[in-house]
Amino acid sequence: MNSSRARTTQIFFASTLYGTATLAAALDAGLFADAGRRVLLVSNNAAIPETATALDAMPGFDVLRGRFDDVVSWNATIAPHHPGGWSPRPDDVPLWERHLRLAWGLGDDDIEIAVESIQVDPAMAIAQIFTGVPIDVYADGLMSYGPTRNKIDPLVGTRVRRLLHLDLVPGLRPLLLTEFGVAPRIVPTEAFLEVLGELGDAPDVAAGVPSVETPALLLGQYLSALGLISAAEEEQLHLRMMRGAVRLGHTRLVFKPHPTAPAQWSRGMAAEAERLGAELTVLDAGVLTAPVLAEVLYQRMRPALVVGCFSTALLTASAFYGLPVARVGTRTLLERLTPYENSNRVPVTLVDALVPDLEDHGAAETAPAVAPDGLNDLVSAVGFAMQPKIYPGLRPVAERYLAARPAAATRRYFKRRRLTSLALPGGVPEQLAFLPRSAAVRRVARRAKALRPGARR
Repeated sequence: MNSSRARTTQIFFASTLYGTATLAAALDAGLFADAGRRVLLVSNNAAIPETATALDAMPGFDVLRGRFDDVVSWNATIAPHHPGGWSPRPDDVPLWERHLRLAWGLGDDDIEIAVESIQVDPAMAIAQIFTGVPIDVYADGLMSYGPTRNKIDPLVGTRVRRLLHLDLVPGLRPLLLTEFGVAPRIVPTEAFLEVLGELGDAPDVAAGVPSVETPALLLGQYLSALGLISAAEEEQLHLRMMRGAVRLGHTRLVFKPHPTAPAQWSRGMAAEAERLGAELTVLDAGVLTAPVLAEVLYQRMRPALVVGCFSTALLTASAFYGLPVARVGTRTLLERLTPYENSNRVPVTLVDALVPDLEDHGAAETAPAVAPDGLNDLVSAVGFAMQPKIYPGLRPVAERYLAARPAAATRRYFKRRRLTSLALPGGVPEQLAFLPRSAAVRRVARRAKALRPGARR
């Protein structure tokens, strides 16, 4: 009788440097058991991968590479398909598993996988190919605090053992995958900061970061590419960041644009900086050979203020580095996000609730973000409103939260039509639900609104 056990191979899927750093921190902290082999499976999910820097070619990647025995490209494996738009046909799953075991030298190894964004491809495709193997999910940002964006096949969801996440909002419990009873596990902040320190000290990173001391750091996200706002509105958003920072006395500004954002935005900001009498440094291709993490800039520049819209980097600045933070544009985004279950809703809600408004002259913009009372209930209520069929057990929390607060305090986080459809406090009473759809009522309302200024006189 052969008593030898098969070797265990762990496959770690990553598409961002931030996610890879999270995995490295989890490994350093001993959150993964020993394995015979560890494979990092990298994916370039850009719309046109050929024009974007691959993860394993980014500055600082080499300092993370040592945690893994091998690095494999998902793009090369499934070429010419795009990672975000391909998954195996059900009948082809056994063929794909055999192919990957041969191509990656897995043999008859026992497989364990760790993936990000389990709800969508390519993570879902990988989980489906390796049928029956245990899955760990790790969170690459604020979305883990929100609900699972769509129903997951129980054949995949019931295999998830843990949700590994950074403690971006201390005390806040993630909703992601709780419908399967998945337990969250915090990746220790100390381990993550040590990994980021390694990245910041990497020669190919340190050499490219400009020497600007204690600037106001402005973070771009390229929201117009997601269809959340128009390109013109996003350009104005960046200018509002600049004006707000200068109003607070910051004359040294550093703008970190999204890697795929149009170059003309930076030119418009340069002209506005000159008008404001501020010194602007743009971290574009002329300064850095490839994008670096905002957290590296926090270490090497120690910014006096970090400004953004709803970037996860705002919370890492506040929670991990104790830096002052401020936001711009979250109220607009909360209005514009469609459908209501848009997965960006909880990240926008969190930043709106936690981070001071740069354009609010009375805001405590020099303080790190502080979680308000009731934040868990707010997120649970928003999560239920987003996905009531996936999280029916959150209804009592949502009812209690909304009933205890005046509509004015919660209106920006909830749509009245949504509350009405779910019979939640703050919605239109059922007997009056026809009114918003009545053309006659709308005409009367418009006339009353037009007469209002005259009535005041």
